[in-house]
Amino acid sequence: MTDPALTTVEIEPIGPVRSSVIWMHGLGADAHDFEPIVPELHLPVELGIRFVFPNAPIRPVTINNGMRMRAWYDVLSMDLPRQEDPDGVYASERDIYALLEREKQRGVPAERIVLAGFSQGGAMALHTGLRYPDRLAGILALSCYIPLASKLNSERRPANQLTPIFMAHGDYDAVIPMRYGQQSAEALKALGYAVEWSDYGMGHEVCWQEIRDIADWLKRVLAAPTT
Repeated sequence: MTDPALTTVEIEPIGPVRSSVIWMHGLGADAHDFEPIVPELHLPVELGIRFVFPNAPIRPVTINNGMRMRAWYDVLSMDLPRQEDPDGVYASERDIYALLEREKQRGVPAERIVLAGFSQGGAMALHTGLRYPDRLAGILALSCYIPLASKLNSERRPANQLTPIFMAHGDYDAVIPMRYGQQSAEALKALGYAVEWSDYGMGHEVCWQEIRDIADWLKRVLAAPTT
């Protein structure tokens, strides 16, 4: 088995692995950022979920005066629409593909894998999941937007046209204003995607009600198959 380029923090289920959630962190965070949320989700043991938290590459980030930090791609401006970093986005897409392929090699089929992320990580979950050639269980995109939106229609793959997508955002988000998340959700709905949208009275963060809603959504999309 070829090791992916990205290092990861992983939480294994108590019993057999039946599904996986690959969860990307936001700009400047790391693979431990969402690790504490796992026990708070109170997910059924029978779902057998392996949580995989990858570390983004360390790179200079333009809006932070070129400071090197973990980032899925460079951020050149805080304004949307904005000049973007397609090379960085596509490089991270390839790295996330490698994680998906490793989960499949470890015995988890694509239809039992959720791609998840917050902020930049959520943007990468959307970008990668909609281009992935095999059907995924779901895409969880928190406090984010569609990167390289003008290229989506020509690059998206039909395998994930019907894949459930959960998008959530804070009403008072000053980092990525909620209207950008809403516009992305509406653009996906216009393309026929099954988007479930929720917003919460918070900033650029995660709240307890959102965690409960994520848990309910994961239980639905990863429902244990009947035998």
